[in-house]
Amino acid sequence: MAELWKSLPSWVRNIVIPVLVLVLAWNIVAFVFGVVGALLSIVIKLLVVVGIAAAVVVLVKKAAKS
Repeated sequence: MAELWKSLPSWVRNIVIPVLVLVLAWNIVAFVFGVVGALLSIVIKLLVVVGIAAAVVVLVKKAAKS
């Protein structure tokens, strides 16, 4: 591996490889934030649905007492 690295031209070692690493790192970070954001979105939607369902149950119980 060291031989392959040393055989690359200096502009590839100093410019191309770091840019590729940055692009790859950016894509990984974006993927992680996307997954976390999607999970948070699902959790918030579930909480809203549960809250609406609880309100409906309370209102139905109040209406049944009247």
